[in-house]
Amino acid sequence: MKEFAEKGYESASTNHIVKQAGIGKGMLFYYFKSKQDLYHYLIAYSIQFIEVNYMNKIDKNETDFIERLKQATVLKMKTYNAHPDVFHFLGTIFMNETIDLPTDLQNQYEELQKTGYSLLYDNIDTSLFRADVDVEKAYQLIRWSIEGYQNDLIQRLQGNILAEVNFDPLWKEFFDYLDVLKTAFYTS
Repeated sequence: MKEFAEKGYESASTNHIVKQAGIGKGMLFYYFKSKQDLYHYLIAYSIQFIEVNYMNKIDKNETDFIERLKQATVLKMKTYNAHPDVFHFLGTIFMNETIDLPTDLQNQYEELQKTGYSLLYDNIDTSLFRADVDVEKAYQLIRWSIEGYQNDLIQRLQGNILAEVNFDPLWKEFFDYLDVLKTAFYTS
């Protein structure tokens, strides 16, 4: 995943992959018929990984939009910190519109998107929002705020050994920002 994420499909080297994995090239091609077969396997694996290790753990019974996003963000960051290559790999694939996926993988990805949308927006109590707030625009502003914080945090943590980072003050900072968002968009 790391090789494909860093170099893209065309420039990724199976020689580098087997060297990093510590296996012979014959072993790689024993399990995968081609570089493309490996690539497609990794896409399917990553989609399933995100579903099992991230999406399936989000509490769909939480009806407060900000609280659900808070929960999803905490889960995403913990999963990302433990497995950054999965997120980098999937991110490069789905940001690249020129990649032509087989129908089954395209369908899996579209289903992942639908599930993600459902996890964010289904069963949300919109009565929590102030009456003078456009809820759809508030959703977008809140999501942008959280994504921006995540990106800022990832940059601040670059080069750190994550096992040695005290995340407590960072979570407090994040939750403080969420409280500001609640003040801005929610009824008292």
